[in-house]
Amino acid sequence: MNQTQTVGRALDILFVLAESGKTLTVGEIAERVPLPESTAYRLVKTLELNGVIERKEKGQISLGMRIMDLARSLHQQIDQNLLTISRPIMDSLTERLNETSLLVVRRGDVGVTVQFAEGNRLIGYLTKNGKIHQLDRGASGKSILAFENTKFINGIIKEADETFREELVQELKKIRHQGYAQTVGEVDSDTLAVAAPIFDENDSVIASLSILGPKERFPEEILSKTIEEVVKSANEITKKVKKNQLS
Repeated sequence: MNQTQTVGRALDILFVLAESGKTLTVGEIAERVPLPESTAYRLVKTLELNGVIERKEKGQISLGMRIMDLARSLHQQIDQNLLTISRPIMDSLTERLNETSLLVVRRGDVGVTVQFAEGNRLIGYLTKNGKIHQLDRGASGKSILAFENTKFINGIIKEADETFREELVQELKKIRHQGYAQTVGEVDSDTLAVAAPIFDENDSVIASLSILGPKERFPEEILSKTIEEVVKSANEITKKVKKNQLS
């Protein structure tokens, strides 16, 4: 794990603690990030020594009062490279399809919108930076979740509604096979979304690129073109991210 990845994982620990709303053990943190428990323990120890987390009784760990703002600020710095690379590609994608595009990254066990581009239509998908996305609902989250490691996927599935766990397992397999996710109305009523994953130089999923809009604007021929354009644009971002990280 290089220095940037170490900082990123340490920040993921902070976001997991922030999003949990309660104290967690090292084992619970390792499962949610995800990380080997030994690695999580070392990172937790370092964060504790620097005073950004607190260890309470019975091995319970929590954040300090102001750490969420610090973690968000540092994550924004790490994301800046991805945002800079993605911006012109997203603008071009939105211009070609005239629908809203989203860039979503994983923070702990949720996705977060970090950048978007809106089309010129009178009626379209409205969003904002910082919007939270469940990883088991909607194309933006599922296209990230499908390419995570098995331990992390199983942790999310275990927390999902029991009535559609098996359906989710099969859908994630399909997404991995075809390379994109497509959903209708899972997060916002009557909204269709197509999303594809973005990877780093280690072929680890780091984000998803999505197009969203009212489902009636996506007849078969338009939907096929949308899928093609989203996958092409996500692959272009991945290629540039890898080239930048290896240079």
